[in-house]
Amino acid sequence: MSALFLEPDEIAQLTGRRIKSLQIVWLRQQGIPFRINATGHPVVTRSAIDTAGAAPNYTRTGWTPRVIAGA
Repeated sequence: MSALFLEPDEIAQLTGRRIKSLQIVWLRQQGIPFRINATGHPVVTRSAIDTAGAAPNYTRTGWTPRVIAGA
């Protein structure tokens, strides 16, 4: 595989699991995006790991009553 994807040993190190089904369970629990290839192994992009620890940038938008908005 290319440098775009984690190597199988890197996925095992990340998840702490060698069995592919347990790797998939761990990745799902951690919310790390991945795909399953034709052999049933999880495939993780390096960018998924680089941004996994970053806090989401949520901005609160929605309805505000006119009384509070000052209109």
